[in-house]
Amino acid sequence: MTQLHSSKPALETPITTKVAPVTSHVSPWLARLLYPLGSHFVIPFYFGRVEITGQENLPTTGPLILAPTHRSRWDALLVPYATGRGATGRDLRFMVSANETTGLQGWFVRRMGGFPVDPDRPSIAPLRHGIELLQQQEVLVIFPEGNIFRDGFLHPLKPGLARLALGAESSHSGLGVKIVPIAISYSQPVPHWGCDVNIRIGSPLTVADYSTGSSVKQNAKQLTAALEKELKQLYPSGIKEFESNRGKLQGLQLPSEVQWATGERGNPRHNRDYSGLHLSAIHRKSSPI
Repeated sequence: MTQLHSSKPALETPITTKVAPVTSHVSPWLARLLYPLGSHFVIPFYFGRVEITGQENLPTTGPLILAPTHRSRWDALLVPYATGRGATGRDLRFMVSANETTGLQGWFVRRMGGFPVDPDRPSIAPLRHGIELLQQQEVLVIFPEGNIFRDGFLHPLKPGLARLALGAESSHSGLGVKIVPIAISYSQPVPHWGCDVNIRIGSPLTVADYSTGSSVKQNAKQLTAALEKELKQLYPSGIKEFESNRGKLQGLQLPSEVQWATGERGNPRHNRDYSGLHLSAIHRKSSPI
């Protein structure tokens, strides 16, 4: 029997790539242990004076994004100290670099509300999870500068935070997402034992006020500009603290980490970190908003 061969090319079955879901949670027992440990022992022992102003600006209910400046990895401990259970009774969720969720450190990060964003392999899943958290009335921490910067200046904000906030607000009518700007500054460019800390918490921005235009991109641009303006108003004293400290360091042989931080050697942007940067990369690749 002769087998007939069609002259038409065989149809290929389309390959679909399933995006792995991203989840996060806060372990109740671990939170009960770590919050008092950090608040009463670690932070008071390591730092000198920790001054916090503006805690009355923190909403105790409703979907909330905290938008702190990023000056050190200590920020991830100081933000919950100033805004978490002890101040508002609320747990926080963090977008963190994927390499922060591995090993022993990752074990703690994942159980204290952290979830990963991989800048080398961008995925839409973390963005979706961020929106889901806001829909569930949670508190989400995003560092809008994207990196750690120790040069004493506020750097341009990444648009990802605003896009996520606007996406959440548009997903549910009257959701009421708010963004609280937070300025963190240290008395040393690289915080060491005895360093003083100043944390200033600004007034909330109401995301719905920036979702009236027809262009999501334009709305995000306006919201980002408003957040940057608020952070600049909170941050001048941080710049003065750093410049005063820089003057004390003149003429000294700086350690390599401080040389990186002050721009004496290379680019301070080498210290790649949290998700303001990554969110913008995710949005350029694929975005539901």
